[in-house]
Amino acid sequence: EPSASAPGSPSAGGADPGGRGGAGPEDDTGALPLAVGVRPYVYDSPCSQHFLVDSDPERVGPPATEQDAARWAAAYRAVSSGEQRVALTVQGTGRQTVVLEALHVRVITKGAPLAWNDYAMGVGCGGGVGTASFTVDLDAGSPVVGVEHGVRDFPYKVSESDPEVFYVTARTTAHDVRWELALDWSSGTRRGTVRIDSGDGPFRTSADVHRPGWDYPLGGTEWIAREEQRSGRRSRRAGRTAGPDGRPTRRRADRS
Repeated sequence: EPSASAPGSPSAGGADPGGRGGAGPEDDTGALPLAVGVRPYVYDSPCSQHFLVDSDPERVGPPATEQDAARWAAAYRAVSSGEQRVALTVQGTGRQTVVLEALHVRVITKGAPLAWNDYAMGVGCGGGVGTASFTVDLDAGSPVVGVEHGVRDFPYKVSESDPEVFYVTARTTAHDVRWELALDWSSGTRRGTVRIDSGDGPFRTSADVHRPGWDYPLGGTEWIAREEQRSGRRSRRAGRTAGPDGRPTRRRADRS
């Protein structure tokens, strides 16, 4: 089941009632009875996160840890590659229990995948620990939030002293998708919907369709072409340009 944890200090992310949360007569302030903290980039394992960046390797800094992922992505205008794992920390803000009725996905735009370079945020890692989560197939005609790993589906209950953490993994193999989540809730006679995005706008995830891949080896000082690292051939350095087919071209050896 989703992990329950004490409320921390979620990184960049946003939840907006958007005028959709209803207030009953017993609530003169109309305050939303729940808060949603968002972490837009959660690493399932140290090397699970990939980003697409519209820059050559020599213009891209070293990979980011999960804690720095939002800042790194903003600095390079990076887009999650292939999949994006988001964490939602939901907590009540008042005395009443809040029922989380359902979680939906809303696709804002869907287009052709980005023709950018793929950068891995870690190299040489093992597999991640399986975590109960929800999934979204962004390529579907009408995407829905589904369950995996045996986790029970909604509804859930939260309160001020009993929050929940939900993990949502959205995947695409064929599109560039801007999307957001919508959480339906009720509390007593009140009910509403909270719109959830990254805090800077919709989440954005693009398929990695035959794009040049770059890794940053542990202890390394530059990005290395992924296909060469895997094959064991002599690593080509990052300071080169792309060829006509979009793949990096071989750079001549330095001459003394």
